[in-house]
Amino acid sequence: MDTASQPSSDQLHLFDDPVDRSEESCAPEPTFSNYIVYVDESGDHSMVSIDDAYPVFVLSLCIFNKSYYGRAVVPAVEEFKFRNFGHDIVILHERDIRKETGQFRFSGAKEKNRFLGALSKIIEASKFILISAVIDKRRMKDTGEVADNPYHVALRFCLEQLRDFLSEKDQLGTLTHVVVECRGKKEDAELELEFRRVCGGANKYGVPLPFAIVFADKKSNSSGLQLADLVARPIGLSVVRPNQPNRAFNLLREKFFCEGGRENVGKNYRGVGYLIYPDAQKAKGPGEPTEAIAPTGIPQST
Repeated sequence: MDTASQPSSDQLHLFDDPVDRSEESCAPEPTFSNYIVYVDESGDHSMVSIDDAYPVFVLSLCIFNKSYYGRAVVPAVEEFKFRNFGHDIVILHERDIRKETGQFRFSGAKEKNRFLGALSKIIEASKFILISAVIDKRRMKDTGEVADNPYHVALRFCLEQLRDFLSEKDQLGTLTHVVVECRGKKEDAELELEFRRVCGGANKYGVPLPFAIVFADKKSNSSGLQLADLVARPIGLSVVRPNQPNRAFNLLREKFFCEGGRENVGKNYRGVGYLIYPDAQKAKGPGEPTEAIAPTGIPQST
């Protein structure tokens, strides 16, 4: 026998754990939630300059059951990338797809519609709960709320509603991670401060919220963050252009957190999983966009 091929007694085995963990056996295991939350935004939260073409700020939370997310969502997104690009390094950004920049250069409308249709099918098939706030900055200015930060208004609503969802799932005794994309050192510090303030008790319940914020690099190839990026703008357009056909929003409406559970998906979500603030249409009911179906998928044209 060739003894050279045998590992020596003092050689570390490839999968051995050399750390003595005997003292850790008595330490309590961290209790994590069964859910993971991915967050993205659309528009900017500045109250100084307001874009008349898109005068809103949108914050969207996509809530996934972790087991389902790893088993079904990630493989679906990966397979889509392999099929369309030959690799999975590409990051699906709504703006890049809509503007046809970077790796998203289509030969024509037919190819683009095919691509968008396949992407929309993944989003439609993916089981996640959506909580979103659309802040109408023009109305905030008209009502004199210029001192309020639209991001903070949206964040507080979304975290409060996230608590309601997790309460339904009996998960308030566990820690839920909320993943956001890095924006800049100053912006991230301000966001973390506000996040901790709301979770510390500055919410409508006046109680601590069991959430932890996680900052992800913009180049992070997270399927959850990419899906959150794809849904934010169509939600904003449902307010900016309420009478324009919005296929993407029609697809997403059945994913909003709503009253009444599964039997009421697509209904009773206004003010529960979907907030418009300030709400000019509150007295008139949902004010949802037309049911007409546009020929494109999730990314909406400007």
